[in-house]
Amino acid sequence: MTQQQISKEETRRAAQDFYQTHIRPIVETEENIGKMLILDVATGDYEIDDMNNSLALNKRMLAKHPGNRLTGFRIGYDAVQAFGGYRPMPSKR
Repeated sequence: MTQQQISKEETRRAAQDFYQTHIRPIVETEENIGKMLILDVATGDYEIDDMNNSLALNKRMLAKHPGNRLTGFRIGYDAVQAFGGYRPMPSKR
């Protein structure tokens, strides 16, 4: 099955599962909390950078993996961005 045949929802679920199982235990350290991580689900390759460099991070990953679906995570948080309301502090895991 090629990556284009996989739905966005399936890609999101696969990325979330891969992140939780393989990446999170490695990267969720105090120095990385709040940083942006972009994951290529097809290859398992990822990069981390500060949130204010997220556009450059995305461009780097697209250059390395053109045509692949990338998924972004904010390390230590449930969502990459929050709009309105309040942002709860990340839990210690």
